[in-house]
Parts: sequence; structure tokens; C-alpha cells
Amino acid sequence: MKIVIVGAGEVGSYLCSLLSSRGHDVTVVDSSDERARKIDEQYNVKVIHGNGSSARILVEAGVEDCDHLLAMTSDDRANLIASSLAKALGAKRTITRIHDQTYIDSSFVNYQAQFGIDHMINPERLCAVELAKRIRNPGRVAVENFARGQVEVQQVRLRNGSRMIGRTVADTKIAPQARICYIQREGLNEVPTADTVLQENDLITLFGDPENLFEIRSRFEPGKADGHVKVVLFGGGEIALALIRLLIHPRFKVRVIDKNPIVCRELADNFPHITVINGDATSLRVLEEEQVGSTDYYVACTKDDENNIVTCLQAAKLGAQHVQAVINKSDYEEVLDSLRSTIGIEQIVSPRLATANEILRYISPAPCIELGQLQEGGGMIVEIRVGEKSKAAGLSLREISWPQHCVVTAIQHKFEAKLATADEIILVGDRVLLITRPENVPTLRELLNGVR
Repeated sequence: MKIVIVGAGEVGSYLCSLLSSRGHDVTVVDSSDERARKIDEQYNVKVIHGNGSSARILVEAGVEDCDHLLAMTSDDRANLIASSLAKALGAKRTITRIHDQTYIDSSFVNYQAQFGIDHMINPERLCAVELAKRIRNPGRVAVENFARGQVEVQQVRLRNGSRMIGRTVADTKIAPQARICYIQREGLNEVPTADTVLQENDLITLFGDPENLFEIRSRFEPGKADGHVKVVLFGGGEIALALIRLLIHPRFKVRVIDKNPIVCRELADNFPHITVINGDATSLRVLEEEQVGSTDYYVACTKDDENNIVTCLQAAKLGAQHVQAVINKSDYEEVLDSLRSTIGIEQIVSPRLATANEILRYISPAPCIELGQLQEGGGMIVEIRVGEKSKAAGLSLREISWPQHCVVTAIQHKFEAKLATADEIILVGDRVLLITRPENVPTLRELLNGVR
């Protein structure tokens, strides 16, 4: 594939390395003479020193017939302009790196549609999603990478005392933004029908909006309280903001430590339900005063890797149950990953890697991606791209002959994702999320993508 990358910083240069090593025809555009020269010396790619927001430079880079334009600079506006111009000039697909939440919020204006951008990627949001997976769903299946974390899978055990026992799936009447997709009992694994009767001790897979799933679980597991989860965040930057939004449920008791009083004041004003401490978490005294040793999760998410590492070591030593760190520099990633168990850092997340992995997923020619396996076997969660040769394109879900033991749970159209309904029309380019058995995958790939 022919790929043009605008921006050769941490993310852009890493993508350049990955994509060129995989045989893609890569052109890199950067306004920094030093970065452009470094890329030219290290990789077998075409390098253009210039402004990626200039139509003339983009034409020189060959965007008119490129498969993907990746706008990866640290400037949101430059990325938006570059992507919009590239699309107008003929680029097949554009992927834009965005930091400011303003451009992702489509409640007033859909910036993605307005600028003709195929995919918007927020590195801070992706990191927050990775961190939130373990905090929100320890031991559960979570599909957070689909639709920017808008949909999720959880599994619950139907316990004695639940009013759901003996009801059919149709009679459960759970929230409209959630549904029962899979049932496992005594070795039997099946996709339920509306007439399937729920039995005590069933392992039930729920799919839907994350906040709705929190409320629904108690109906299946009465008397089982999750309790409060204490979370301490070091740093009040963009990753912390995204993580706070993902932990908005009352069961999460969030405290943020930041030494900038202005940041603290803004956090307190925007999120009155959290506790904000103006202090420096690199101070052992501050961590002790805030009783970090008794917290469930300690997350260091500042832009200073050294401070993140030091405070994580201190938090682990004090007794924090789970410790997570954000690492921005590529130099630290590999060594820290190999020392995780030794130094007590349970999870390490990198904006660079999170962004690159998400982009590779979008541009991958693979028609089918496995997102997870259901606990206790029997089922898998897959995402399949609808291809031009698809036999299902243009049909509603109810008009398609699906294989047995298969359920469509969500569909991601160009600018939005939604839970699937029987009347939903499948279009070329959509991404379809399904729960099925492994033996059905070849049939589903042929049906949806046209490739077996």
C-alpha cells in the first residue's frame, strides 16, 4: 500500500519504521529539517521537508493516489487541515491524530464528518481505555477498542435469588443499550434465542453500553456488591481527564494528585465528584498522607516518565494493590516491560504504541480480527470488515442467513457505532462485531467480506 505520513515525531517515526519494514511504500512529511534528515538516514522511505498542511507539499508527497494519509503531528489543527486537503486531493482514507476533546465531541458539530476524515485517533483516550480495562473489569472480558470504548462485553453468573431465573431472554427486558448474547451452562455453549430460558448458575455474556452494564449486573447477581474501587491518579493531564470520564460510575472513588494549582482548580470545577489534591506525588510524604498504600489502583499518567516510574515504585512499596504507569519515551518501554513483575508495576501503557496499534488495525488488509475469547471456552469475539464482494452488503440483519451459534452485537458505520438491531442495514466499509464459535469464522468472512 502507498502511505503518506505527516509528522515524524515519536508516533510518526514509529509508524514509519513499522510500515516500511512490512513492505509498504511510505512517504514522510515533516517541517523539521532535523527530524526529516533523521528519518531519511534510518529508513528506506521517501522524505519531504515541508509543511504537511500545504496542498503543494501534499501533492509532492503523492496523496492524490495514496491508500492512507496518516496525520500524526502534535498539532490538532495542522492534522485536521492536512487530512481534509488530502481527502480533497484524492487520498482514499485519512487517519487523524487528535488530542483536544473538542474535536472528538460530536454533540454540536461532527468534526470528523465536516473535515471528511475516515478515522480520528486520540492517543490519550486510547491509553485511558487500556488503563480502564483492568480497573473497570478485573477478570472479565472487555472489548474496549471497538468504537472508542463505547461498547463492552461482560460476563455474569446467574445466582440464586435472581428474578431472572426461569425467564426467557425476551422477558428479561434489560436496558435497550444492552443484551444477552451468549449462555454457557454445564458444557453447553449457545447463542440464545428470544425463547431461551435462563437457569440458575448460567454464565451469561452481556454486551452493550458500559454504564448500563454496571447497573444490569446486580439483577443477575443479587447480593453481590462490587464495592467501591479506590483509584489514585498522579497527574491531571489529558490521559487523566479521559480516564476520569471512563470511571464516572459512583463505585469508583477517584483522587487526583497534581502540583499545578490551576490544573487542580479546573479538575475540581469540571468533576465535582472526584477529590483533587494539590501536591507532588514524587514526595513520599504526600503519598503517605494520601494513604496510597491502601488504594486499589495507583496510576501514574503524567508526561514525565521518570516521575511516573519513581512514584509507581513508591506506591508499590507502600502497598497499593495495583500499579499502572504511562510511559512516553520509547527508550524506556522495553526494559520496563521486562521488569514489570520485579518492580511491581502491573501495567505499562504507551501513547505511541497504543496509537500505532490502533492505526495498524485500521489499515490491516486482514478481513477478520479476533478481539477476545469468552471465559470457559466455547465462544470468541471477532470484528469483520464488510468488503465490496460481501453478499450481505445492502441487506438488513434479519434478511441475512447467519450460521448457527452466531450473533451480531454491534456495527460501526463510518462515523458512529451502535448496538445491532434486526433492521440495521450492513454497508460496505462497516465493521461488524460478532460473538460466534471458531468453526463459523470462515463462513462469516466469506459472507461479510467476500474472502473465506
